[in-house]
Amino acid sequence: MALGSSTKVRWTVPWTACLAALLLPGASSSQADDDHRSQPPRAPWPVSRFLETHCQNCHGRDDPAAGLDLASATTKVSRENVVCWEQVVRKLRARQMPPPSEARPSESAYVDVLRDLESRLDRFAAADPRPGRTATFRRLTRTEYQNAIRDLLGLEVDVRMLLPADEASHGFDNVTVGELSPTLLNRYVTAARKISRLAVGGVQHSPSGKTIRIRPDVTQEEHVAGLPLGTRGGALVPYTFPRDGEYEIRIRLARDRNEHVEGLHEPHEMELLLDRRAIQRFTIQPPRRKAAEAGYGGQTSHADVDRHLLARVKVTAGRHEVGATFLKNPSSLLETRRQPLNVHFNMYRHPRLGPAVFQVSIVGPFNATGAGDTPSRQRVFVCQPTTVAEEQQCAERIVTSLLRRACRQPVTADDIAQPLAVYRESRKEGSFEDAIEMALSAVLVNPRFLFRIERDPAGVAPGVAYRVSDVELASRLSFFLWSSIPDEELLSLAEQGKLRQPAILEQQTRRMLLDKRSGSLVRNFAGQWLYLRNLDAITPDARRFPDFDDNLRQAFREETERFVESVLREDRSVLDLLKADYTYLNERLARHYGIPHVYGSRFRRVNLEPGSRRGGLLRQGSILTVTSYATRTSLVVRGAWILENLLGTPPPPPPANVPALADNTVAANLSVRQRLAQHRADPNCAGCHDVVDPIGFALENFDAVGRWRERDESGLIDARGGLPDGRQIKGVAGLEEGLLDRPELFVGTMSEKLLTYALGRGLEPTDGPAIRAVVRAAQADDFRLSSLILAIVKSTPFQMRTAQ
Repeated sequence: MALGSSTKVRWTVPWTACLAALLLPGASSSQADDDHRSQPPRAPWPVSRFLETHCQNCHGRDDPAAGLDLASATTKVSRENVVCWEQVVRKLRARQMPPPSEARPSESAYVDVLRDLESRLDRFAAADPRPGRTATFRRLTRTEYQNAIRDLLGLEVDVRMLLPADEASHGFDNVTVGELSPTLLNRYVTAARKISRLAVGGVQHSPSGKTIRIRPDVTQEEHVAGLPLGTRGGALVPYTFPRDGEYEIRIRLARDRNEHVEGLHEPHEMELLLDRRAIQRFTIQPPRRKAAEAGYGGQTSHADVDRHLLARVKVTAGRHEVGATFLKNPSSLLETRRQPLNVHFNMYRHPRLGPAVFQVSIVGPFNATGAGDTPSRQRVFVCQPTTVAEEQQCAERIVTSLLRRACRQPVTADDIAQPLAVYRESRKEGSFEDAIEMALSAVLVNPRFLFRIERDPAGVAPGVAYRVSDVELASRLSFFLWSSIPDEELLSLAEQGKLRQPAILEQQTRRMLLDKRSGSLVRNFAGQWLYLRNLDAITPDARRFPDFDDNLRQAFREETERFVESVLREDRSVLDLLKADYTYLNERLARHYGIPHVYGSRFRRVNLEPGSRRGGLLRQGSILTVTSYATRTSLVVRGAWILENLLGTPPPPPPANVPALADNTVAANLSVRQRLAQHRADPNCAGCHDVVDPIGFALENFDAVGRWRERDESGLIDARGGLPDGRQIKGVAGLEEGLLDRPELFVGTMSEKLLTYALGRGLEPTDGPAIRAVVRAAQADDFRLSSLILAIVKSTPFQMRTAQ
């Protein structure tokens, strides 16, 4: 029973240390052991009989595998050996031990020994809670910062140009965020100044601008969601205009490498829209071939054909949508043309049929007339002074209101002193609103806004578990469900000390799940758990997959996000993520999947026929594409993804100096199964590939962009595979059934991912009892997603913390 390989960094404990802990006598300082000694004798543990029968051949006294001697182990749980027993439980729960090559216990034996061992571990944890320790200082991630600005100021900003991406750890980017380098601090200061000016509508000394560029692999031959019907291509750009005034909007068309406007063979009509209302129409003429062409109104050069695509329009301050699109020619004009592909963006393989928008530039304001009455100004200016004498008192109200929400806790006179000092200094040189703008900048660089801070209470002994304060609990809850700051209702309850009351905490959790901001669980949590964020970096080989473009890439993402959100909004069982009779499609994606009768750019819920090849996560193009290479599928990557994200048993990293599976090192007519056989023939590789490969084989009917196939270049697809516990499966349907046969594995893994995301730290073996409690609570409610989330919010690691 080789238990030596660890699945996660924080679960890694040297087995020599485990051996020493397991061999310790039963003495323990905990009350749980005292209670155990006072109990009457009982029959020997099922775990003792199990270990003797199935484990001690490998883990016996003589040269035990991985240095773990279970023959001499004490079966009494103590602080010294609880970590090791949790790791044993993890291996047994996944049925990874004994290995499939050895004699296997019956399923009832597994169930009995796990029930016995887990119950003892859970009782020990209840008597001696070890909630773990979150970092004292945790900087807001880029996503959290953007959402916090939205909820604090009513301002939608794209912070990707202001702040760098955060590094991920344990699968999420909110874990290793404790440091703030001088360079990053400068970025925050710059962001605070820009955001403050935009929120207040401050006077600009000169017009500013922004250019929004469309990805080059976007096909623009069909309708774009959000633009008027009867149009094709173009872009719909949300933009926050800083002040009332005039703005110049310029459109530039896409060009090929010869600087010729693509697809411009005949005149085209373009419309410029503001909030979906047409404000100007342009005619785009192809360039003249001969200077002597009489009566032709076009330009003589491709460089000039879009120079006139410029408009100056009056716009009020605030967020608006700028649209640029082409009037669509009747489809009958294209009926006689052959269109073998859905993509048109490459001048050689699949050239554009008509012109396309390359970028939209917005510059202004010119002749600004005021700051307007924007949502951000309503949030900032909770009062307006009518005289100079009232300004100081009004400034104090504004700063106090902003700082309390930003710092997520009550504020004192000392707290507001610094931003008020900035206000007073700025008021000497500028207007009241200019000074408030500078005070707001000071609030946005306050450490208690940029960091989530949890300090140990005074007098708590080191290593002792304590309950976090209500205010800290409110922040944990809001950043878990919304990736943002608490709202007024949640913060007020925390300030009153009522939030920790079980009934109120559950009511607030359910309220927040119903709020649209809980969509962050889909975009932020699921986007990282399911690797959806990786889609933007995926570019399948254009020769092998010529029908792939950014339209399809974004359709993949939207299908999965809408699918996961349906489980959240409808409070469905999380098992529906694995197997469902519906999905979300638009025409482009339906055509890719071969599903008929779906038309238009709009995504809609589609009920699938029995036997459909689509449905759950494992059948969706997003998952299948991010787990493939650019030129082919990778059953190793797919198998490892399932082990890590669905079963919670990731394989260890490969040994050093192991060559990759190269396509040109074996005969081209060999199947992937035959190619991987050479890896398993190497003893250094077999340990991992014997586990990873069988799972990946089950998905081989899907190619590298998620299309169904019966054959590949080597012949018929052989989708027979197996699970880590030795069960044989065939195809994606068999894989889904295998996962659903033991739902506690998937639900436990999803609970671990949710708890990691909620706490912002990697899990430890001592979090095992909390995960089991979450799974039990969810099982009692049909594994509904709300049950998982409620159980996590009520758990010891979420509500408590261990002192330094």
